[in-house]
Amino acid sequence: MQFGNAVNAGSPSANVKDGVGGIVILADWGVGGCAVEMDMELPASAVRALTADARPAALITGASSGIGAALAHVFAQNGHEVVLTARRAPQMANVASNIRAAGHRAHTISCDLSRPDSAECIAREMAALNLEPSFIVNNAGYGLLGPAATLDRGDQLAMIDLNCRTLTELSLRFIPSLARHRGGILNVASISGFIPGPGMSVYNASKAYVLSFSVGLRRELQPKGIRVTALCPGPVPTEFQARAGILDVHYPRGFDRPAEDVAREGYKGLMRNRAVVVPGLHNKLVPWLPRFLPRSFIASLVYGRLRRWEDA
Repeated sequence: MQFGNAVNAGSPSANVKDGVGGIVILADWGVGGCAVEMDMELPASAVRALTADARPAALITGASSGIGAALAHVFAQNGHEVVLTARRAPQMANVASNIRAAGHRAHTISCDLSRPDSAECIAREMAALNLEPSFIVNNAGYGLLGPAATLDRGDQLAMIDLNCRTLTELSLRFIPSLARHRGGILNVASISGFIPGPGMSVYNASKAYVLSFSVGLRRELQPKGIRVTALCPGPVPTEFQARAGILDVHYPRGFDRPAEDVAREGYKGLMRNRAVVVPGLHNKLVPWLPRFLPRSFIASLVYGRLRRWEDA
């Protein structure tokens, strides 16, 4: 999971080089500081036409690096036209360029997903591309390490907005198109959602919400033929750790997994209509802990591993 820097939303339009072959992409900033990047192989008239037969695409949030970028590659490799959205336009453009270089279709929408109007921005820009979601991958999110009472309250509330509110809005907004294409939703949670996490209390609680929401929504959407899967990875070496302030916490051997492995297992689980996917044998033990150990005891164990911020 990644959380990047906002793009410059003050300019109505710009030309952006994608970093591969010097290709120039036309970008138009729209609602909520969004910028849309088009596959330049498509005619402009086809891209801008708003028709009833919009093409299906997989929408992937937080796709500028890490798990999100890996998921974008996996969906593209499996024949899906992909739409990447995140705040960091240059990094996202490079991911999209690599996907196109492999012969697949990819578009980007630069958007601050923590904004209340971000879903409206995405819907408008996808319509301008004559696309509609057949799959939604809610990967964008971040965590913060430290005691909740002393961490910046605004940052923690913004974390809830991104990890929970935006994920919920995107999951619910496009249900008609998901049903038309008998597609699905992949919500990236975490093994942290199964246990209390003193030292990352708000983050763990937000991922518990994602897990519970996804399993409940899955049952509600079954009659519509929509799959919903919660992907619950353990530690993954990405920019998430630096953003969270996790600089010197070492995890037991066997719990961390590469982003590419996590993405492949998440995609496979979604296609097989699994409710919850926990990549890695060691990580599969975590959901069982609350069944055998008191939550207060688990909280003390987690606190012992994450309390290094107290010694700083």
